[in-house]
Amino acid sequence: MLRLSQYIRAAIDITENGAPPPLAPGRKTASLVNRGPVVIWNLIRRCNLTCRHCYASAVDKDFPGELTTEEIFAVMANLKDFGVPVLILSGGEPLMRPDIFDISAAAREMGFYVALSSNGTLIDEHNIDRIARAQYDYVGISLDGLDKTHDYFRRLDGGFDLALRGVRLCRNAGLPVGVRFTMTRENYQDLPGLLDLVERERIDKFYFSHLNYAGRGNHNRKDHAFFEMTRAALEMLFARCEQDIRKGVMRDYVTGNNDADGVFLKFWIDRHYPQASPRIEQMLHRWGGNASGVNVANIDNLGNVHPDTMWWQHTLGNVRERAFSDIWMDTADPLMAGLKQRPRTVHGRCGQCRHLDICGGNTRTRAYQLTGDPWAEDPGCYLSDDELGIVGGDLRLETVPFSKGPRYGQIGVAS
Repeated sequence: MLRLSQYIRAAIDITENGAPPPLAPGRKTASLVNRGPVVIWNLIRRCNLTCRHCYASAVDKDFPGELTTEEIFAVMANLKDFGVPVLILSGGEPLMRPDIFDISAAAREMGFYVALSSNGTLIDEHNIDRIARAQYDYVGISLDGLDKTHDYFRRLDGGFDLALRGVRLCRNAGLPVGVRFTMTRENYQDLPGLLDLVERERIDKFYFSHLNYAGRGNHNRKDHAFFEMTRAALEMLFARCEQDIRKGVMRDYVTGNNDADGVFLKFWIDRHYPQASPRIEQMLHRWGGNASGVNVANIDNLGNVHPDTMWWQHTLGNVRERAFSDIWMDTADPLMAGLKQRPRTVHGRCGQCRHLDICGGNTRTRAYQLTGDPWAEDPGCYLSDDELGIVGGDLRLETVPFSKGPRYGQIGVAS
């Protein structure tokens, strides 16, 4: 996950005040030293929706063998002892789990940063008080575009209105709330309007996710956004973030599932804030790109541990059989050993890239799904060979400018 606001705010501050922020410790090997990973926990696979890009392939039925409340509490105790700082409670739809508020309360009592990841449709006037009393540090709700587009992706007429109701109720209850958007070529046109909505509704965070090839997202990978659309979308995000910072609006812009974003952000900083480029590049190197198997982990509804949420096809162990801390530190698994290695032994374009230390080789799931080799080049990298410093490279793609100016206009795409 790349926190755009952090870097763009630093670039503006360096340029205008000449005072670079202190460098935070690098996170590349944090989980190998004394700090556990962020854990995304799919507490339940059941969901009231059947979204087209769901990595969990969730449906509205019970799945046998899910962890009990007592088992979850025992695992949480181990996570706390291991130094896990953050629990993201997800699903399916976590609000469909009858004990969700008991789990949330126990997590807060143990001192975790606790986030709720929801589709928002089940947040209503009847449960918002309980959600508010849970004191979530963050509630993330997915919007796949504006009304008709969102309803198409979520396969529910009126789903957009229900999700937006959930966003508003959380905001009005004083909970930090954010919108998640996964871009494909079928919804890219809604991004400007969605950003306008986030501004109009005074939403705290906007999380832009690239399509990853997992679950139903794998079946729908033919809809993966064209590279020029991706570049135009990111340029728009950078500009919106810059505008908010200059207006004093403390909204966070974040991207995920494509760590090439860090390199593309560096190029943008080079153009617009060259004085800040050296320090921003240092910060991006310390960020280190993809964190699967190192600083991000996943536990699914059955207790299986995965390198992240997009690796459900690969299980490292089960928390019913071994402690999470033991599973996570075990590098006998070749995939886990490779993910923890720095630099990773990627090949193809990724192996030749001069910015490998920034993106960390990007997400390995796309490479595995398309080639069967987790260390092959990432087919989702939207940067050209020339940009990556690959000798003899070509342009690979043509970038399409915005239709209303290079920094603040709408997305332009090839016909």
